[in-house]
Formats: sequence, structure tokens, C-alpha cells
Amino acid sequence: MTQLSPIRTALVLATLVFATALVWALPQSARAATTWTFYGITVHVSTNNIKVQDPRTKQTMSFLLVPKFDQVFSANGKTTYQMGKVKAGQYVAVVYDRKALGGAHADKIYLMDNANEKIGAQ
Repeated sequence: MTQLSPIRTALVLATLVFATALVWALPQSARAATTWTFYGITVHVSTNNIKVQDPRTKQTMSFLLVPKFDQVFSANGKTTYQMGKVKAGQYVAVVYDRKALGGAHADKIYLMDNANEKIGAQ
């Protein structure tokens, strides 16, 4: 078995660090990130999470919110709202992923109408 010289070892490590930095420098949309959407009625809202229940299946999911979460939209995505606009009993669609420690993390919240359809949808 041949040993690598210290210079060659340093070069290999530097290349690995550079490649890793390149991947993380890409925009999130360029990285292969899987997201899902959960539709339902808001059961609980706080500064660090939101709990939503699907009225048909009675499944309830909790989603983590990052501090200063500001990704609340009208259903068509054209109007933004403050997080205070989301109230218990309101229909929402939560776009989420599981990148952070495997927990469901809300990326965007869309406000829906009572028919669980996007507000303003034709």
C-alpha cells in the first residue's frame, strides 16, 4: 500500500472542501430538495410552529417555523401577509420539507378559502 505525501493529502482535502462549498453555494432551487404540501385547518399557531389538521382524514401535522418567518401568501402567490394573518380555524396549504433534523419545516404557507381551495382560484 502506498502512502500519500503530505502535499498530495492536503490537495485532496482542499478539493473536497471546495467541492462541498460549491454545492452549498448553489441556490436552494438548484439543489435536489424534496418538498410536500399539506392542506387543512389551522389548529394552533405560535411564533415557532403551526399545527394543521386535514378535516377529511383527521391527520394532524406540526410544522416548525424559523424566527421571523415571512412566507405567508395569498393562494395565487401574488400577495404576501404577516404571520399574524394566520389564525386558528383557517384553511391553509403548507409547503414543507424535512431537511432540518428530519422534522417538518414550513417553507411557505398559502391562505385558502373554506372549500380548501386557493382564494381567488377560478
